[in-house]
Amino acid sequence: MAAQKYNARDCEFEVEDFLNPGTWVAIRTAEGGSGEGGVNTFSLAHEYETTDTTTFGSAGRAESQVMQEGKAITLEGFRLKDAATGALDAGMALVELQAARLGNDSLVGFRFAAPGDTTWEVWADAHYQLGDQGGGNNDKTAWAVTITRSGPTTTAAKA
Repeated sequence: MAAQKYNARDCEFEVEDFLNPGTWVAIRTAEGGSGEGGVNTFSLAHEYETTDTTTFGSAGRAESQVMQEGKAITLEGFRLKDAATGALDAGMALVELQAARLGNDSLVGFRFAAPGDTTWEVWADAHYQLGDQGGGNNDKTAWAVTITRSGPTTTAAKA
């Protein structure tokens, strides 16, 4: 089959439970996880740091090399809270707790996959920074997080 477009809403995102390493909890999209999902937008960013390698022999033409590559993903959507218990969505709650951790404890796993993928893209170490929350008179409460990879990307088979 030829390559084709796929729905962003069908991508899956999971945070590792820092209290139970190896246990993954969905950060739910419209299709991922059970029930209504909160995430409705994501953006995967790439960052590169280069070094100048220009010499007199470059004859006035700039030369450089990539020395460092980084990745971050931002998830945005609606904050989900159980009206009866006050409990946040399990994935969002873990993200919010993780975002408050510092130092070595600030790193925990994150993984994601596109629809049809048989493997997860895994960031074994990532840190989490919450974005703005809130809204106006006729809005649902917004929620956002930026997850930044620390170290290499690996993969893992999807169960």
